[in-house]
Amino acid sequence: MKALDNVSLRVRPGTVHALMGENGAGKSTLMKCLIGIYRPDKGAIKVKGQPVQFQDTMDALRSGISMIHQELNLVPHMTVAENIWLRPRADEVRLRRSPPADPPDPGAAE
Repeated sequence: MKALDNVSLRVRPGTVHALMGENGAGKSTLMKCLIGIYRPDKGAIKVKGQPVQFQDTMDALRSGISMIHQELNLVPHMTVAENIWLRPRADEVRLRRSPPADPPDPGAAE
């Protein structure tokens, strides 16, 4: 099984890009590498000519890299920008997935 091999993608600011291919071609895998969900086994992701290794999607976002996932349902009456900002922030999702805090000890002094 080969998940991508010898990929080269150059994206320039102020331009529109589309990534197309057959099912299973690796489009989602490539994008998940670019936004920090997956880490490539080899090769480099460069931002402004400098190699980067994102720890998570918020790390990629700080470098100006994000994506709209294909599973996301868009709200038709909203603008593109409004749909992009509609997504939950990664730290909010992390908080919702965190285990609940221990209840306060009723015998503890306040």
